[in-house]
Amino acid sequence: MHTQHDVIVVGGSFAGLSAAMQLARARRKVLVIDAGLPRNRFTSHAHGFFGQDGKPPAEIIREAASQLAAYPTVQWVKGEALTARRHENTFCVTLSDGQTESASRLILATGVRDELPAIPGLQERWGATVLHCPYCHGYEVQDRRLGVLANHPLSAHQALLIPDWGPTTYFTQDTFEPDAEQLAHLAARNVRIERSPVIELLGPAPQLEALRLADGRVVAIDALFVAPRTHMSSPLAEQLGCAFDEAPLGPVIRVDDWKQTTVEGVYAAGDASNMMTNATFASAAGVAAGVGAHHSLVPALAQRK
Repeated sequence: MHTQHDVIVVGGSFAGLSAAMQLARARRKVLVIDAGLPRNRFTSHAHGFFGQDGKPPAEIIREAASQLAAYPTVQWVKGEALTARRHENTFCVTLSDGQTESASRLILATGVRDELPAIPGLQERWGATVLHCPYCHGYEVQDRRLGVLANHPLSAHQALLIPDWGPTTYFTQDTFEPDAEQLAHLAARNVRIERSPVIELLGPAPQLEALRLADGRVVAIDALFVAPRTHMSSPLAEQLGCAFDEAPLGPVIRVDDWKQTTVEGVYAAGDASNMMTNATFASAAGVAAGVGAHHSLVPALAQRK
């Protein structure tokens, strides 16, 4: 089978574009396939990303895509990659319109899908006043009334962080009760603990004014931190037989230091393979995947791996 490209990158957000840039600068033939649905589309501004602080994520992606397009060996397809398979030494990717593309290497920067707790008012505030990462959004809600909604065993750890940005209440949901040591640490940080479950968010969305509890009380809160469960946004890694690791919030694709998966020739970068997720981590992983894929295409370097 004729190999049209050196590398196909599936996903055109921070990780995918960072990977493609390394390969473009190595003058390799790169195809980027992107469906235009990045995980950060619910957030109005990106923060903590070196040189890009405060810019809308869509603007960062547009600028990066424009810079990447200046390299003559790069092609771009807008669409959803539905299937991927290996045929001898070639990877074939089929899009939703039936188009099939092939390459010697494949980089999956396909991201994850967030699953929020099923509480009325949570989804419509996601990315505005319902937040996942204090390093990404904490500064913008500093000194306001902050809450942490527990939905996994590490929620108490997050509640210990949040007081650096403002007065904090930890909502255990009557499920994730801190142990004695955690209670002592939370008390030392002046974290208030509420054990009655949150059943509704109140106020004109996307703003947040208060939380209604199961016992009927209403607690004033301006911003709520919650770590959603995550699921793979794409089935490609599973189709190719890549191994997964179970992280605290959901599965991640297993990769080595150069972001190669357990399937030779397949690399993964960004939130789909990172346990810690933000723009900087995603971009850095993309750089590693791009360089790793390029090394694998150079026979003398590939033999050393």
